[in-house]
Amino acid sequence: MGKFDFDRVVDRTGTASRKWDARKDVFGTTDILPMWIADMDFRCPPVVQEALQQRAAHGVYGYPERLENYYAAFVGWAKRRYDWQVDPAWILTTPGVVPAINAAILAFTEPGDGILIQPPVYPPFFSCPRLNGRTVIENPLHENEDGTWEMDFDDLKRKLALKPKVLVLCSPHNPVGRVWRREELQRVAELCLGNDVLMFSDEIHGDLLLGNRRHISLASLSPDVAARTITCTAPSKTFNIAGLYTSAVVVSDPSLRARFGCMLEALDISGGNVFGITAFETAYDYGEDWLLELLMYLEKNADFMVDFLGKKIPRLRMAKPESTFLAWLDCRALGLTQPELKRFFIKNAGVGLNDGLTFGEQGRGFMRLNYGCSNATLREGLEKIEQAVAGL
Repeated sequence: MGKFDFDRVVDRTGTASRKWDARKDVFGTTDILPMWIADMDFRCPPVVQEALQQRAAHGVYGYPERLENYYAAFVGWAKRRYDWQVDPAWILTTPGVVPAINAAILAFTEPGDGILIQPPVYPPFFSCPRLNGRTVIENPLHENEDGTWEMDFDDLKRKLALKPKVLVLCSPHNPVGRVWRREELQRVAELCLGNDVLMFSDEIHGDLLLGNRRHISLASLSPDVAARTITCTAPSKTFNIAGLYTSAVVVSDPSLRARFGCMLEALDISGGNVFGITAFETAYDYGEDWLLELLMYLEKNADFMVDFLGKKIPRLRMAKPESTFLAWLDCRALGLTQPELKRFFIKNAGVGLNDGLTFGEQGRGFMRLNYGCSNATLREGLEKIEQAVAGL
């Protein structure tokens, strides 16, 4: 028994939780177990709760300022967890990865320019370029026979010949759960540098590693790679504090940083909020013990799910993720169209999942399940799915 109780089921209804309180809008019913959006059902670390309570007790919540301790907390975390040496002067702040992607697109590209992505991937990777009048260029991941995924470097070379301005990398990858190896990242970086393509690296899942995997930050590969990389990460997924909207953007090159910083100022999205700053600093300084126990719990949940599917729902397939708390469920053996598949999980199983098609055409026949919850909740969801599949 660990120090922290991840088995505890927390009632999140009535807390303005998108995951739980938006069920009617998203799925058309409240009679559903939500296992979709990428936040966990665990309470954040007690040390973070206590820091927030103490800050709230002060009673004055005026315009905040990020002081030296804020930057030192991230610098220390990056060094300990990624062996990445970050200068505090390189750190900028946005509310999250998506605002940072939009700011980078606006700062470094023009309407019509190509933005390269690797689907199936987090839906905003599609919407950010399109909403800003840019062109999405897809370099789809290659699916292996065992259900794992890898980059298609031959296709990447072909797509780079189309002269995209920015590659948006998801590292680790959501939804397929891959932790990119050093040699994979080096190859991507070499190809991008050779084609003068700026790299934006979304590393928000970089702390959520399973099976003794190691996250390598793209910008840590070399000074040359760092000089053409914008890295965005946050404690939000790691410590389940996404609602506090505080992310770090690391830009080592002075000219890129100045240009990006000007766009953040123009958009007025770098101010932050007092509680997000408090949680960011506290989580990175004092949350590591909690994270280590969380990772063990997530690993058990992932193993439980692989075993459950293999024994009780063999028509559904899942490669164990190397990172994240998100399972990429291959439902193609059910023989349903995507609209039928969505209805099946809502109406038949009573479980709310993410539609695989929102991650790109490569997600047709897939659904994404969030297992960042108590094992009891995960078991309940899987048993609902088992019963529904048996009734097909």
